[in-house]
Amino acid sequence: MFKQSLITFAITSAIFSSQASAAQLKGKVLDTNNQPVPNATVHLHGKSQSVKTDINGQFSINVDQAAQLHVSKDNFINERIDVTPDSPYVTVKLAPSSVESVVVYASALHKSNIEMASPVAVLSGDELKNSAKPTLGETLKQLPGINASYFGPVSSSPIIRGLDGPRVKITQNGLDSSDASRVGPDHANTNDSLAAQQIEVLRGPATLLYGSGAIGGVVNVVDNRIPTDVIEGVQGAAEFSHDTNSNTNTVAALFEAGNNGFNFHFDGVTRKGGDYETPRFALPGEEHDDHDHDEHGHDEHEEHGHNEHGEDEHGEEAHGETEYAERVANTFIDSEQFNIGTSFVGDHLTVGLSYGRIETDYGIPAHSHEDHDHGDDHDEHDHDEHDHDEHDHDDHDEHSEDEHDHAHGAEEEAVFARVKQDRWQALFNYALHNNWIESIQVRAGFTDYEHSEIEHGAVGTTFTNETTELRTNIEHRLGEWHGIIGYHFSDSDYAAEGAEAFTPATNTKTHAFYVLEERRFGDVTLELGARVEDFALSSNFTSGHDEHDHDDHGHDEHDHEHEGHEDEHMAEVIDYTLDTTNFSASIGAVYDYAEGHNVAVNLSRSERAPLTAELLSNGLHIATSTYELGLGYHIEGDEVHFEPEHIEQERSTNLDISIRRFIGDFGYTVNFFYNDVSNYYYQRNTGYMYTGEHGIELADHHHDGALPVYQFESADAELYGFEFDAHYQIDARNRIKVYGDHLRAELDSGEYLPRIPANKLGTSYRFELEDFAAELSATHYMTQDKLAQSETKTDSYTLLNASFSYDFSLSGVDLVGYVNVDNITDELGFVHSSFIKEQAPLPGRNFKLGIRGYF
Repeated sequence: MFKQSLITFAITSAIFSSQASAAQLKGKVLDTNNQPVPNATVHLHGKSQSVKTDINGQFSINVDQAAQLHVSKDNFINERIDVTPDSPYVTVKLAPSSVESVVVYASALHKSNIEMASPVAVLSGDELKNSAKPTLGETLKQLPGINASYFGPVSSSPIIRGLDGPRVKITQNGLDSSDASRVGPDHANTNDSLAAQQIEVLRGPATLLYGSGAIGGVVNVVDNRIPTDVIEGVQGAAEFSHDTNSNTNTVAALFEAGNNGFNFHFDGVTRKGGDYETPRFALPGEEHDDHDHDEHGHDEHEEHGHNEHGEDEHGEEAHGETEYAERVANTFIDSEQFNIGTSFVGDHLTVGLSYGRIETDYGIPAHSHEDHDHGDDHDEHDHDEHDHDEHDHDDHDEHSEDEHDHAHGAEEEAVFARVKQDRWQALFNYALHNNWIESIQVRAGFTDYEHSEIEHGAVGTTFTNETTELRTNIEHRLGEWHGIIGYHFSDSDYAAEGAEAFTPATNTKTHAFYVLEERRFGDVTLELGARVEDFALSSNFTSGHDEHDHDDHGHDEHDHEHEGHEDEHMAEVIDYTLDTTNFSASIGAVYDYAEGHNVAVNLSRSERAPLTAELLSNGLHIATSTYELGLGYHIEGDEVHFEPEHIEQERSTNLDISIRRFIGDFGYTVNFFYNDVSNYYYQRNTGYMYTGEHGIELADHHHDGALPVYQFESADAELYGFEFDAHYQIDARNRIKVYGDHLRAELDSGEYLPRIPANKLGTSYRFELEDFAAELSATHYMTQDKLAQSETKTDSYTLLNASFSYDFSLSGVDLVGYVNVDNITDELGFVHSSFIKEQAPLPGRNFKLGIRGYF
């Protein structure tokens, strides 16, 4: 009680010791030519809100305590000035940056990407809007070091330096997106690029703030669903675009209003389109039956999934035993989502609440259940209603399952996903501005997510995830040190029911405390951080396969506990808990060795425990055409035992070195990285095969339709490489850019890791003349011949893209018309990091026409 009283007294003293008197600080922001900089952001450390400069570069902000004023604008170098309530009129000069410079919200310390110790890439503004795709993976894959998992263009997650899935945290305003995209590659993430203000990619471990799931990096989608700045009057935007390749129409709208500190926000996006077209390619089939297509032996799955179609159905054409296609079937999308939020922004207090809703139907390419011996006579059933030749998905608007029951006359069963998500978020920020505590911020969120896979008009498998998350930050100054102390709580209830429920229901709960501190020593800024996380995963499941709803697969003759009788085994229930402590720490420094130049070095050590799919998988994973087993299982003969006694944490030691020049006409960022991982979790082909009739057997007992058994194992691994991005502003109208990345990823045994993205090299040229802008870019994806077990080489290809935009006004509304041309040469390209590489090449030539208006 005495200790609690002391803590309460300290907090109360801190709150009420802030000075009551406040003064209006006025000033102006200019560029190096003494011209006003409008719309610059002026922020007082410790307060959540900020103000914008007007058309003359002027601003006014309340100051009630000695503090630091942070002035920033995209593509300018940030300035920080110490101020007090008695400070006279201030003039701030911003120097232009030759490298895109944006304040990174995920940094927690109000830093821009060119000031951080760890590498960060940011997409924002019109560049983001023009490049936005239905998924984050496709939107971001042009950035150096970033690629996409590519399960078709509507289900594509980001890969950061070869790491994805459980190792990459995807957040929205700093809170986990809480979908099922880390369970399987066919599960789309639920963040839409068009609703975002900016998207931030933190390369390398970001575990200090975001937890063990961020051991490979973080993708943070920033939007304004809870406004944190004062909005005066009414403002908004609207956009319409059309993609010719897939006949996709997209409509987006934004509306905001405010009065006396009370704000309202609404944004919404609808997107509807059909299957996408590709250059002519050969479909994998029986003549390729050499288990040579990719890591997971898709040949046996794919021969059934496609070669029964004719030209009139999906643009496929048969020549002897080889089939060809010019369209990837079952890649439609029909999506609606909106976010609504409100807030009050005062001088010290900011509070807000938001609600978001997502309803999306999308096709899952290469996802036929026909050949997996589920015990259903699928040949007698009708097919998915989506007439992809006509690209007509109007019936999705009703969102009823019986609408998805039109026959195509072929024998393949097209499976599609139906995603629904409700997401609540709340924000509380109180700016104290006393001598040591600047602010206390609390962000909380609740997400109710459901992903159903529809086959024959009925639900086949449903994945659900309910997540509650809380993050509390205390921003402070202690002498010369500035930083945050925080607490992070997450509680996730995941469940799966149906034919593809290869993982059991689990509850994952984490409690974490973290600290991040920085101090300036002359030209060097030092950063120190640490996080302690209590991680607990619990699950209750039967020890046999039947808990995954595979009653007819014959699993009962392959019991995990072979010494028991079948009936006894079927009744056996395992109550399993993995409880561990993950510790992460980092030390970094940024050395500003000359004006507009710096070198950043960051060394970090991170730990994580396996997630549900890695630990407890035990079933058929149709999306990857494999039977999957988790780390907790052991195969002995043709029997499977649950023996999770010797599971160790995955530990990553990561070194990043960044060299930057961001002043003048020439600028660049070069990042070198080395990641040494102990107990790296990965999937290995066990040499066993699985069929519904015979269960798991050695591969020499070959049966038709058998699928390989892959099991998660752990081994030491190394990932290393570099990425670079260089700009040269030739003159006011012309700019050229060169970018690229290189990655090597292998086990200590010398084996290469699976599905590592190909290296890429790109260049772009941009021309601007008054209100007109044009850009031409070429990105070459190199041959990937560093292959894991059962992979095949992926040939190189080059994507040539162009974009044109024109700014104009009509009836007082600012408008931007644009045309993007993707894959101008209609190049055939395959994605090595995709599970369905052979079945889903990249889209062919596409014209995107759009218009965007602001008011």
